[in-house]
Amino acid sequence: MLNNWKLIILLCLTLGLAPFFPEPHLWGKIKWIVGGAEGMTLKDWFDVVLHGTPFILLIRIVIVNLSAKITEYSK
Repeated sequence: MLNNWKLIILLCLTLGLAPFFPEPHLWGKIKWIVGGAEGMTLKDWFDVVLHGTPFILLIRIVIVNLSAKITEYSK
């Protein structure tokens, strides 16, 4: 399941970006954190983790696949 590209991309496009309007929720939280995270509560940090997890999984699967290809070509 953690190596299923289709599922992870689906999670990024749905859970990762929801709600879509007026801006993706994760994008708003990232801007809040970059702005100093003033006033963020535990609920807001949990929200960042919840909406950010699909993207962390996507980065992980890219790294795993690239390292496997590099190892394959170096043999």
